[in-house]
Amino acid sequence: MNYQVRKATKNDMPQVLALIQELADFEKESNAVEMTVDQLVQSGFGNQSAFQCFVADADSVILGMALVYPRFSTWVGKTIHLEDLIVTEKARGSGVGSALYKRVMQYAAKQGVKRVEWAVLDWNEPAINFYEKSGAVVMRDWDTVQMREQQLKEFLNK
Repeated sequence: MNYQVRKATKNDMPQVLALIQELADFEKESNAVEMTVDQLVQSGFGNQSAFQCFVADADSVILGMALVYPRFSTWVGKTIHLEDLIVTEKARGSGVGSALYKRVMQYAAKQGVKRVEWAVLDWNEPAINFYEKSGAVVMRDWDTVQMREQQLKEFLNK
């Protein structure tokens, strides 16, 4: 399969959003995606972009994407968060995911960060095995905590 991994452009965002929806479907959260193409463009390509996105492009068809953004750890300093690494179902097993993963790690090294971090569903054993084989440590004794918009409003109104 011929493809190139490159930085995403504004024009890629419709296909990126389709991949985000495909991931939500895979994770059994089909109705969770609130993002729009316009929001992706505004957030990722303005003066202060909120994220960096890499895509695997095969003749203008996006086979996969990885989206990262900067974070800061009080323990180690600058880090990067890998929000999503998605490969469309038809391209899984072709090396696209590995190529995107490597590109993220190259980007992180170039940025001089101390750590790259991300979450993985505990039932996604193929992904967990891939990450562990790459040298990443899956921290099974930590839980992810979120406060969504509605809960935030309710908390602040108490």
